[in-house]
Amino acid sequence: MLVTMIQVVSKGIQIVSKRSVRRPSVRVFVAATLIAGMAMVNIPVGIEAVVGQETNPRTVAKPLDARSRTIVQSVDLQVKRAGAAYAGGDYGTSGEALRKAIKQIDLAGNAASSDLHDALLPMMRRIVNAREMLELEGVTLPPFRIPKRPEEKAEPMAETSASGSSNNPATDGVSFVSEVAPILVEKCGGCHVRGSKGGFAMPTFAKLMEGPPEGVVIFPGDLIASRLIETIETGDMPRGGGKVSKEQLATLKQWVIQGAKFDGPDPTAMLTSLKGNGSTPATPAMPEPDQPTMVGKPTGNETVSFSKDVAPLLVENCTGCHLDAMQTRGGLRMDTLAQMLRGGDSGSVMQPGDGEASLLVQKLRGNAGDRMPAGGRPPLSDSDIQLISTWISEGAKVDESLVQTPMKVVTAQAWLSAAASTEVSQRRAKIAEEDFRLAGADVNRMQNHQSDHFAVWGEVSPATLETVAESAEAALVQARKFLPTAGGTPEDFFHGKASIYVLPKRYDYSEFAKMVEGRSVPTDWQSHWKYDGIRAYVAVVASERATEEEIAERVVAPVASLAVVSRGDGVPRWFAQGLGTAVSGGESKRDRNENMRRQAELVTAVGSLKSGKDFLNGKLPPERADRMAVAI
Repeated sequence: MLVTMIQVVSKGIQIVSKRSVRRPSVRVFVAATLIAGMAMVNIPVGIEAVVGQETNPRTVAKPLDARSRTIVQSVDLQVKRAGAAYAGGDYGTSGEALRKAIKQIDLAGNAASSDLHDALLPMMRRIVNAREMLELEGVTLPPFRIPKRPEEKAEPMAETSASGSSNNPATDGVSFVSEVAPILVEKCGGCHVRGSKGGFAMPTFAKLMEGPPEGVVIFPGDLIASRLIETIETGDMPRGGGKVSKEQLATLKQWVIQGAKFDGPDPTAMLTSLKGNGSTPATPAMPEPDQPTMVGKPTGNETVSFSKDVAPLLVENCTGCHLDAMQTRGGLRMDTLAQMLRGGDSGSVMQPGDGEASLLVQKLRGNAGDRMPAGGRPPLSDSDIQLISTWISEGAKVDESLVQTPMKVVTAQAWLSAAASTEVSQRRAKIAEEDFRLAGADVNRMQNHQSDHFAVWGEVSPATLETVAESAEAALVQARKFLPTAGGTPEDFFHGKASIYVLPKRYDYSEFAKMVEGRSVPTDWQSHWKYDGIRAYVAVVASERATEEEIAERVVAPVASLAVVSRGDGVPRWFAQGLGTAVSGGESKRDRNENMRRQAELVTAVGSLKSGKDFLNGKLPPERADRMAVAI
């Protein structure tokens, strides 16, 4: 049922994001109906007063090319942002979004066609109306008049595929492989290509386009929305004395304008390994990591398990140089098995079927250059090396679902499946101490309170911890009415007691997220949850000054979401977040103005979608993804 629902959601979001449903209220209504398949979501139409009522646009005779479609999407997004901000009373933000929309239309003017003009016309009419209303609120905006419609061009446009790529692509565009990648490696290599400073790692094209947890940094065709270009242009990046020249910046801009295309053989290949001449990549195409020629499925007759035997050895001995590495040694990343299979600067490190001939085993034995692991670490024992060699000789077989799973998660899940609930509780207690120490807390002053299902930690009074625990237990009772029953002791519900981290101040909460999770949380958040099997916690702002009602309101939804996500393997985060908030009643307790603000945010979130996959794959900022998840 869960798989079916995800398929319905994906299809619905993609339909809405592709169809020409331009009124935000209609767009959200259709989105909610299609992707939920359960209930109607009523969205107020007051935002139409901001962007103006749309008249029927001129019918577009021919499909737009990829660049024109991107321009339309970018302008549409800024107009929707302006409308949502206006509805929330934030006239300054609304004006800024409208300025960006006007600038994008001006930039598009040099290459405007009659078809592009027709597609932009409804948005340009909204801009005219919105300017008048914002100026009444004291917001000064640049002059704007709807330009004259260009005459029809005789030459036919290049046909485009459903995916948006041209069937007759230009051959004189900027090459990512030979022009863009070298700039990124040279200027960003130390911090973001070979490392993950600030939580942002872009070792591959795929990771670059995915962006940091805060959201994507490259919007194909949109210079204004592309934060990577903005940070370079303002001088904020790169840091440490490096500087991107005007010529290099111009190359990066042109590549973004042309659609930020990838012309290499494998978007998951390391940027440091890409080579090309601007048209034909020189590197041979690497097989996909999930092809059967690379790994086989276990038959049950293997004597060595990747998850239980091999992955723990690699995590213990290779972290820092090849796993979670600020600077990857030898171009070999091993955060996932897929990355390890692709090899490094010296090529493949494994030959499935022949463990002793594999470079990985030879390095571990010291038979091929410097012995690994390096850095003064002790060598692996002969028995440990033999385990790895045997696994490779038996075909390096592994369940397909583990190929792309982070190796640390694979190791954690293997341990978790064999551990008793009491062992997991002890492990989570150690993790709690490590997390608080990393966040700068004084662990000697740490207080702890134990309830049936939770271990509550924090530098606050015991009474506050007890109040948090009582609120969490009450929230779990409410959530369990909607969830499958779980037998055994109370400690078995989360397979070990779940942790609750109590932070006395909003600043402490924000610093915790930055230091422990490597991300920034939205300014209005007071709590959130995290679950990966071993880690299972809620972080919440609570102090002696907080009332019981305030604490309960902050705890109820994340506890419910934690309960949902722990009910089975592979429950998506968005599903747990949305269902947890719904069953907790968190949305029904807000006043009318707060609900209107959140509905305006939903308009913006759905309007910003370019593909349903962005939502399902966790590529949206958390506040937007959560708003959509709750609506679904």
